Amino acid sequence: MTQLQLARKGIISPQMGQVAQREGLEPEFIRQGVAAGNIVIPANVNHKDLVSCGIGQGLTTKVNANIGTSSDFGSIDTELQKLSVALDSKADAVMDLSTGGDISAVRRAIIAASHAPIGTVPVYQASIGAMDRHDAMVKMTADELFAAIEDHVRDGVDFITVHCGVTRAAVARLKRQGRVADVVSRGGAFLIGWMLYNDHENPLYEEYDRLLEIAKEFDVTLSLGDGMRPGCLADATDRAQVEELLTLGELVQRAWDAGVQVMVEGPGHVPLNQIETNVRLQKSICKGAPFYVLGPLVTDVAAGYDHITGAIGGAIAASAGADFLCYVTPAEHLGLPDVEDVRQGVMASRIAAHAADIVKGVKGAADWDRKMSVARKKLDWQEQARLSIDPERSRRVHARHASAGSACSMCGQYCAMEFVEKYLNISAPRC
Repeated sequence: MTQLQLARKGIISPQMGQVAQREGLEPEFIRQGVAAGNIVIPANVNHKDLVSCGIGQGLTTKVNANIGTSSDFGSIDTELQKLSVALDSKADAVMDLSTGGDISAVRRAIIAASHAPIGTVPVYQASIGAMDRHDAMVKMTADELFAAIEDHVRDGVDFITVHCGVTRAAVARLKRQGRVADVVSRGGAFLIGWMLYNDHENPLYEEYDRLLEIAKEFDVTLSLGDGMRPGCLADATDRAQVEELLTLGELVQRAWDAGVQVMVEGPGHVPLNQIETNVRLQKSICKGAPFYVLGPLVTDVAAGYDHITGAIGGAIAASAGADFLCYVTPAEHLGLPDVEDVRQGVMASRIAAHAADIVKGVKGAADWDRKMSVARKKLDWQEQARLSIDPERSRRVHARHASAGSACSMCGQYCAMEFVEKYLNISAPRC
């Protein structure tokens, strides 16, 4: 049985217990959330040594890191290095988006090396395989697409992005409306091209029940992809995006009815003043299913710094109720991320997630910050480093310029906290 089916029967699975321990919550709270569809635990029955991770309402905001080869660069070794950095940086999940080299071998190596949940987008491999077999992605057959999905889930992938809401109706609305950036989702673009070439409905929508049967067999969580997500601020929250979201809301209910865990992916480029609206809209239409957002990016002009624009949007989105942040790296829009890009992307999104958890009132979030404040008041540099999101960087920056006193080299002998404590005799607050 899937986690959802077990939860509905009142059974607390080992995975639910593991999530409860990690979150510092009661197992029954996790079971109820899974049963209601507000929490998912991506945990393929074939993924060995997986440390279960819960995503959803009442839990800490989770962070995903994308890795994977491209048609130009990448190998198993490079992607395993990125995986290692992502996990060392405490990403909660990793997606393998490989489109080059031996895609299956890369995926299997990543799954075998990861204790965190792994996600993929099977339509990438299906479309690339169609190019090899038929000389064109648009000549892919529905059976070839579902065969790729089955290969991925048998290998142990814990969640898969499937662009089931990219329907003929959504494409027609896109055509009527027009956009500045059209479609930036790679999987969405592949399927739109397929539909237009074949004059046929998206197989992932038309044969959704077939997809649900595969997901249920392996307890794979469906991540309903946002193939119509806006790729620039000018296209945000338009009719094509909302048309897809309405369809996804219906597909969420069908997944629940089939006993399949499901979450919903959200927009990419969204101005600050539309982010909360997007989150509330998704939560309403999709009945509280976990929301997985890419960024969102709050400006289009920060090439090279999009980990920052994504973190700004991610903090607002998560504060409004988004549950899962897909990181954005400094290489976004520019090229394939390297190991350092992965590290910076994870750290930026973790900061955003934690800032949102304070607003959400997630257990322990504000207490973490209070402990850091106490350590700063005491000028306890070891404790400050230990409590930092990135302890190694904290230690390195502090040691960069040595100070003669106990304060840092920014203020030296003119440290405000030392000065005030000396004259007001204020003792350090209790934790």
